[in-house]
Amino acid sequence: MPRVVGIDPGTVSLDLVGLEDGRVWLDRTLPTREALDAPGRLLDLLTAQGPVDLIAGPSGYGLPLIRADRATDADFRLAFLAAEGESGGIGGLRRLARILTDAGLPMVFTPGVIHLPTVPACRKLNRVDLGTADKVAAAALGIWDQARRTGSPRKTSFILLELGGAFTAAIAVEGGAIVDGIGGTGGPPGWQSGGAWDGEVAFLAGAVTKEMLFRGGAETAPDGMAAYVEGAEKAVRALTAVARAPGEILLSGRMAAVPEIRETLAARLSGIAPVRDLAGFAGTAKQGAQGAAILADGLAGGPNAAITEAMRIGESAGTVLDYLRVITPADARRRLGLR
Repeated sequence: MPRVVGIDPGTVSLDLVGLEDGRVWLDRTLPTREALDAPGRLLDLLTAQGPVDLIAGPSGYGLPLIRADRATDADFRLAFLAAEGESGGIGGLRRLARILTDAGLPMVFTPGVIHLPTVPACRKLNRVDLGTADKVAAAALGIWDQARRTGSPRKTSFILLELGGAFTAAIAVEGGAIVDGIGGTGGPPGWQSGGAWDGEVAFLAGAVTKEMLFRGGAETAPDGMAAYVEGAEKAVRALTAVARAPGEILLSGRMAAVPEIRETLAARLSGIAPVRDLAGFAGTAKQGAQGAAILADGLAGGPNAAITEAMRIGESAGTVLDYLRVITPADARRRLGLR
């Protein structure tokens, strides 16, 4: 059986889960800033207990499934959407991903929602972030969780509401595949991030930096909690236009563990479908890392191969810029310092 690791590089914490034949052998969390400042500690955690067959690495906004040692500079810039010298947002994760790649680890970068063939092109128009790679991984955990009761990944149906430390996102799953998503920078208010921007706000700002996308969230406003839970509910209800009868609403992410938030959302969403926490199988690491380990296991031919096949991870394609019309993909590439 393959021995694998999944990594979830969140805004607040970086989490790791190791799996071998369904057994958890690694379950850790590090502050993201600590992992960025001292990557040697992360390397030690990945190698201290022996070699691994595959790692689902930190993939940012995602890439079509690719081995890390084959990724180009353009791939790294597209995965983390940061030009050279950009310090805001998750730009620092690009350096960490390069360090892990240069260490010779058997690592792959995994797709975001926009790369998946199971999401029709009409739902991708003028979108970059329909759900980052870690949200795809969290959805994989949801499929694993529900498939234990339905008997097959292809019988799963839910909307995942991911309440991260910075962003809120929602993912719709039908028949074991992601069919749509509302991403953090295009979605409802997050705890730290303001979520989707009003275009007039962007105009008034004059210039929008990466750092600005990570601020202005619920924690900054006197009525922020009301905006936060109402926005999360709106995201779920919006996805019912696509997934009209979800079997469940699954809650995951750091903020879903806050009783006030969890209880309020459960009450507001229970009229759509039963609401349940996505607990997973690890005791420490958050859901994205657990899902990334499931993806790594499936891609390596392990027991979770039926999940990666249902999600069609191996058929992921394109770039996060392909569906832009407000600006051209070429303009976006130049902004990232690419030809």
